[in-house]
Amino acid sequence: MTPPTVHRLWLDATIERISTLRGTAEGAIAQLSDEQLHQRPDARSNSVAIYMHHLGGNHLSRFTDWLETDGEKASRDRDAELDDTKMTRNELLDLWERGWDLMASAIAGLSEEEVASATVRIRGEAHTVPEAVQRALTHAAGHVGQIVTTAKLLVGENWRTLSVPSGGSAALNRSMGYIPGSGDA
Repeated sequence: MTPPTVHRLWLDATIERISTLRGTAEGAIAQLSDEQLHQRPDARSNSVAIYMHHLGGNHLSRFTDWLETDGEKASRDRDAELDDTKMTRNELLDLWERGWDLMASAIAGLSEEEVASATVRIRGEAHTVPEAVQRALTHAAGHVGQIVTTAKLLVGENWRTLSVPSGGSAALNRSMGYIPGSGDA
């Protein structure tokens, strides 16, 4: 059997990371009421709706015809994405899903040649494909963290954890048959 190429390994790992980030954010979003979705925890913070609007708009701009056109499209209004939005949950979810789906499909469809030699422009600045993808993942991860933190603050004691619960590491390790320090890395 032929081992996978570095190209294939990188694409698979990237698509998995996109799925994980999106799933984490959606787990937090699902715990919010429609009112909480638009609520700011304080005057200096954004609502989850603003983060959703911003990430959806960013992904659509960055990954539409991304190997042929600049990632900052003339049709995008980034400043409006960061203002309070009156979009409904369904409208936000539609924008959110279209953005994440486009990002994943654009990256999944890359050829080895495109990964190695294509140039991606963002605000006129040249990036390699891996640089542009890492930039997008880093940007998304930061906002996913903000979505989770904001949701956790708003939901309060009814919050359902999205990862290993506090105090649950030993039980997780046992369930995996893993004993820390017992084997090679």
